[in-house]
Amino acid sequence: MQIGSVKEVKRHEYRVGLTPSCVKAYISAGHTVRVQKDCGIGAGYEDDEYRAVGATVCNSAEEVFQASDMIVKVKEPQQAEYKLMREGQIIYTYLHLAADEPLTREMLKRGVAGVAYETVEPDNHTLPLLRPMSEIAGRLSIQEGARFLERPQGGRGVLLGGVPSVEKGRVTILGGGVVGTNAAKMAVGLGAQVTVLDVNIDRLGYLDDIFSGRVNTLYSNRANIERALDESDLIVGAVLIHGAKAPQLISRDDLKAMKKGSVIVDVAVDQGGCIETTKPTTHDDPIFVINDVVHYCVANMPGAVSRTSTQALTTVTLPYGLKIANQGLEKALRGDSALARGVNTYAGKLTYEAVAEAFGLEYVPLSQLLG
Repeated sequence: MQIGSVKEVKRHEYRVGLTPSCVKAYISAGHTVRVQKDCGIGAGYEDDEYRAVGATVCNSAEEVFQASDMIVKVKEPQQAEYKLMREGQIIYTYLHLAADEPLTREMLKRGVAGVAYETVEPDNHTLPLLRPMSEIAGRLSIQEGARFLERPQGGRGVLLGGVPSVEKGRVTILGGGVVGTNAAKMAVGLGAQVTVLDVNIDRLGYLDDIFSGRVNTLYSNRANIERALDESDLIVGAVLIHGAKAPQLISRDDLKAMKKGSVIVDVAVDQGGCIETTKPTTHDDPIFVINDVVHYCVANMPGAVSRTSTQALTTVTLPYGLKIANQGLEKALRGDSALARGVNTYAGKLTYEAVAEAFGLEYVPLSQLLG
């Protein structure tokens, strides 16, 4: 199979879909790999490293797209890349289609096979290709939240860990999954007072056990959310529904109950956000203020630590990518139900039900298209 990887064009996205070691694995399996010039620079990989393992370095994304059966990316195709996609081509990347109707319709129109990292799901209902980025985003949410709580950044001027004789900062995390757990680890490590809200009682019990009581766990209902709004210095939105638009837990009016200069970090921004006032931001302009509350809503948070993120991501995406390349997409999908769940678009049809529901589009089960 002809494999390609291009330089990401989303603003301040420094990760890359293939590292030189990934390229070596594909070539060792008998495939051809093309990469765009400077595609790995942001993650610390030089073109000569790709050449050394057998990749062809192309001058443009157009060259890579035209010659490749499968494009391995990090972020969803941007508008400038739409015209490069062609019928039958495999786009293997994060797609987050439930928050992007224009991209969804474009992929359907062009007949692209969209395999989304975030919906590859084994029978145990984990999300192995999303997990490493969720871990990183969860940890970064506290790091960035702590930074923007500083007064020169527009925050309240609160040190999360406090000092002796001074109250510690209060952190509330909405969602106790992978993002929420990693956010809690960082917040506890800094010495903050931490509360995690979730609707899964078993998950709350698990968090209570692993944190040995250092985290306050509460059932996520309206009363507890309202209390969190009043008390918190930092709120982290860490809610995820597999492949679907995130539920909105905090409204614009709710912000009036929050302290002036408090901070919201909405990690769910890729899926539309769990705060009504969320809108995507970038690393060079990461915040905005509404009702005196600082919002940090960077849609590609792990891109800030691009080398760590690239290495963590490609470690988990490579085995599935190799399976597609070695067996061909259709055979791979028939033999791997987890990978089949990752297919969001196929042959001009929408094959992921939650995305279809988000936009009122027709859903066609992948099994019908594969026969």
